[in-house]
Amino acid sequence: MLAALIVCTAAFASACKGNTEEGEVAEPTPPTWIVVRNQAFLDVNLYVYRSSQRVRLGLVNGSSTAKLLIPSNLLFGSTPLRFQADPIGGRNKPITQEISVSPGDEVQMTIPPY
Repeated sequence: MLAALIVCTAAFASACKGNTEEGEVAEPTPPTWIVVRNQAFLDVNLYVYRSSQRVRLGLVNGSSTAKLLIPSNLLFGSTPLRFQADPIGGRNKPITQEISVSPGDEVQMTIPPY
């Protein structure tokens, strides 16, 4: 019984260590961006949805283009995301269909004039 416990403890300890060798560093996740071309006159707050989670990405001024970072904690491999442009002072809050986004992608989005 004691021998079985020692073997299980040794197996658990080696499983916790994993396959990393001393000094080996995990490869960093590449940044994921969305480039928003706002052709409307109103400034918009841009949000990303993963399932029912909504995260604000930033502000895109009217008649301008902005490059916003999509947080890496929202992406797990190829992840379906939706984006919403919430115009400041407007009523319309358009939202995109789901698209698959992977770490390192650069998504392009155009907001047409209202």
